[in-house]
Amino acid sequence: MRRDPASSAGFADVHTGDEAPRRGVLRGAIIGLGNVALHGHLPGWLSRREVEIVAVTDTDPARRAACAARLPAGRWYDTADRLMADAEPDFVDICTPPSSHATLIRKALERGAHVLCEKPLVGSLEALRALVELAARADRVLHTVHNWHHAPIVRQTRALVADGAIGRVTDAAWQTLRTRPAAVADGGGDNWRVDPDIAGGGVLTDHGWHVCYILHRWIGAMPTAVSARLETRRHTRWRVEDTATLHLRFPHATADVLLTWASDERRNWARLTGTAGAIEIADDALVLRRPGSEQRWSFASGLSDGSHHPDWFHSVADQFLAEVRGAATDGANLAEASLCVAVESLARESHRRGGEELPLSMAASLPPTRPELSV
Repeated sequence: MRRDPASSAGFADVHTGDEAPRRGVLRGAIIGLGNVALHGHLPGWLSRREVEIVAVTDTDPARRAACAARLPAGRWYDTADRLMADAEPDFVDICTPPSSHATLIRKALERGAHVLCEKPLVGSLEALRALVELAARADRVLHTVHNWHHAPIVRQTRALVADGAIGRVTDAAWQTLRTRPAAVADGGGDNWRVDPDIAGGGVLTDHGWHVCYILHRWIGAMPTAVSARLETRRHTRWRVEDTATLHLRFPHATADVLLTWASDERRNWARLTGTAGAIEIADDALVLRRPGSEQRWSFASGLSDGSHHPDWFHSVADQFLAEVRGAATDGANLAEASLCVAVESLARESHRRGGEELPLSMAASLPPTRPELSV
């Protein structure tokens, strides 16, 4: 078993299977056929020769028609339990709302399937540790979808930072502005993203996960402390936050983050300041500024274009399948998942304490809490 980089803060150990299939077609199953599965994951799987999606399930029987239209060779199951027992897939791709993740992951691992799961993987470090230990005992891969790493503009930024284009990063800022949460598949029903019993939290849970793992890579260090404020600025009837502001302290840098579903516009913006220059991102544009020079890049799509990002999923699948076949076992994905869970837990606790700055090491001792009580 490998020790992950976050273990010093009490996070989970990580392990991936050494006896995974190394050749042949892998049989996969999709659990949860909502928008992210239909428009993000499924197109990616269908483009791969080494994978066959053989089974699908969703709690909404009306999705069976979408399954038949998009995946005529796939078999529909009324429940995830029946799917895993009957189809016996090599892996499952879990695209359900967050409250179901831990149970579905556990059942899949116990059935001997590798697991790819949408973010947020789980809601507490305790739950994550238990599942990582189960994956190790079962000798199966557990991997979560950190697809924003693979946005071309994020990759370009990471490459510039790694090349020393702005020196050592000393300050970061990130804004995710939305007018409302992403729509659900049926378009007219209640949006599970604003139900704390299903989503686990509001905009912090939905968008904070992405920002956390991106900043970790860009800055190249673990945060040492977190402070936060959570608000319902516009959607006051919701039991979850529609706005979150976070301050993260790193050993040699700081980061300020604004996440909101209460904006009058939809856009993403970020800035990295270093000892030798700065990088600014405005959706589909990247600007590198250094003393006496400026370079610009434009990209085909911006960070705020859509919610499914099928073009980013291919690299996620590449990494997952490499782990399944035993070719990549560094554990970075689950180490990042541990960090994301810890930062969200600390942010909610900080808000309850009036915005107090809390050390990262405190995350391991925090009990699970109901997110609506923190607003």
